[in-house]
Amino acid sequence: MEKNIINTPTAPAPIGPYNQAVAAGDLLFVSGQICIDPSSGELKNKDIGEETHQVMHNLKSILHAAGMDFSNVVKTTIFITDMKRFAEINEIYGKYFVESFPARETVQVAALPKSVNIEISVIAAK
Repeated sequence: MEKNIINTPTAPAPIGPYNQAVAAGDLLFVSGQICIDPSSGELKNKDIGEETHQVMHNLKSILHAAGMDFSNVVKTTIFITDMKRFAEINEIYGKYFVESFPARETVQVAALPKSVNIEISVIAAK
C-alpha cells in the first residue's frame, strides 16, 4: 500500500522523528497535536480553553492539507494530564464536530511533551 506523507506549515512542525500525518489508502493517521502555535512556535496555554482550541486548530490545518475536515474524522484519542479538566476540554472539542461525533477514548497520563495538558490524535477516512 502506498503511503503519502502530509506536512503543512499551517500546523506545528514535528518535534521528533515523525510526520504530521500519513495517508494510507482512504485513511489518514494524524499524529498527536499539542498547543504549539505554528506561526510563533510558542505554546498557547494560558488556560485549558486556549490550549484545547489551539490543538483543534492544528488538527484542522493538517486535515485541510490532506483535503479533509472534521467530518472525515472516525476516531480520536485524547490524552489529558488531569481528568478533572475533562468537562472543559470536552465542551470545546465537541464544537468542532458538526455532523456526527467520531469514536473516541480519553486517557489521563502522567505527563505530555513540553509539559502541556492535552494532546489529541485522529484517524480520518475519505
